[in-house]
This record gives sequence, C-alpha cells and structure tokens, in this order.
Amino acid sequence: MFRGKKYQESAKQISAGALYDPTEAMDLVVKTAPAKFDETVELHVKLGVDSRHADQQVRGAVVLPHGTGKVARVLVFAKGDKAEAAKAAGADYVGEMDMIEKIQKENWFEFDVVIATPDMMGVVGRLGKVLGPKGLMPSPKAGTVSPDVAKAVTEVKAGKVEYRLDKTNIIHCPIGKVSFGPEKLQDNFNALMGAIVKAKPSAAKGQYIKSCVVASTMGPGVKVNGAKFV
Repeated sequence: MFRGKKYQESAKQISAGALYDPTEAMDLVVKTAPAKFDETVELHVKLGVDSRHADQQVRGAVVLPHGTGKVARVLVFAKGDKAEAAKAAGADYVGEMDMIEKIQKENWFEFDVVIATPDMMGVVGRLGKVLGPKGLMPSPKAGTVSPDVAKAVTEVKAGKVEYRLDKTNIIHCPIGKVSFGPEKLQDNFNALMGAIVKAKPSAAKGQYIKSCVVASTMGPGVKVNGAKFV
C-alpha cells in the first residue's frame, strides 16, 4: 500500500514492534499526526473473544471525560412529555412515525445517534434493516433505549461513545482529536479501556486484550501495552 511522504516521516518516529506505555503512546500519536486538519484519534482493541457466540459479546457505552471533539446529532423517537423532555435536553430531531417515514422514503440519515423510549421500539424496529448495518439501531446495552430520554440525550451530547465488536473481534472507537493533547487523550483512553475491561464476558478464556493500537486519521498506528488494564 502506497503511503505519502508525511506518513513515512511520521512512521520513522515509532519503533516497529514496540509496545508503548499509554502516556508515551498518546504523546507519539499527537506528534505523528501529519495532516493540516484536526485529526480524530481512534483506539483499536483486538479482544480474545469470539463474537459469533452470544455469551462472548462485548458491547456498551461510556461517557468520555473530555468528549470526542465532535458534537453528535441526536434523533429521538418519543411522544408526549418524553418528546418535550428530549427537545429540552438538546435533541436535534424528535418525532414518531413522521421520522420513520422520512428515513424510509427520503433515505434521510442526517444524525449520528438514535435514542428511543421503550414504548417506541415496536415501530423503530421497522427500521432495523437500515439502521442495523449502520450501527444506529437503539439498544438498551448502549443506553440508547431508555425511559429517561433527556438523560440519554445529555450523555450523548457530553461525549458518550458506544463500543462494540466487529466481525474480527476488534473494537474501533474515537477517543478525541489531536488538538486535545496527550493528557486529555489519555484520560479518554483510560475511561474507554476501563469500560472494555469491565465488560469482559465470563465465557472469555485466555488472554482478553490481544492488542491495542491508537492512531490518528492520517497517521501511523502506535501499539499500546494493554497489560496494565487486565
């Protein structure tokens, strides 16, 4: 794979195969971000579980101390008082069947997170085929199906992120922007790693955290020593 000159220069600052302490890793990921724009920093964690088994799923949500650097656009499915509470809490879009039809008929997806009250899940379920593949389907585990929609909206706006395994048993999650600097990135990293470790399924055997890498949007990956978290 061809890599640009800036990327290659950045990669020279990282020792191949080295496992860095989280403090050093955050320092490096900031130093080696080559782009002129404010890059997103992502954490990629490979876990020693098999996501094909229901008892080895790892999924949840955590509020990052410093947020992600991006303000999420929130769509809420609720009615009556709950809908009003969602609007007051800062939801960008609130509705019922009108929003479902907008998504179905207009292929409208100008939102990042979907929250629903439990009584709305019967109708929201109709969107499963379009929301599911995009990772937008509300879920009780992620706190996006909740009777307290105002609290759910507030948490998302404060920097709540959802983490879940992909088919290769890796979690990919943003932990902030390069402009946050190493200290804030490390706070967010610690919060997310702590949540992932806490979510370890009892059925998981052997080494839980197989590998842990942080990388900016355009920069090289920095391997982090995840042993201290287990």
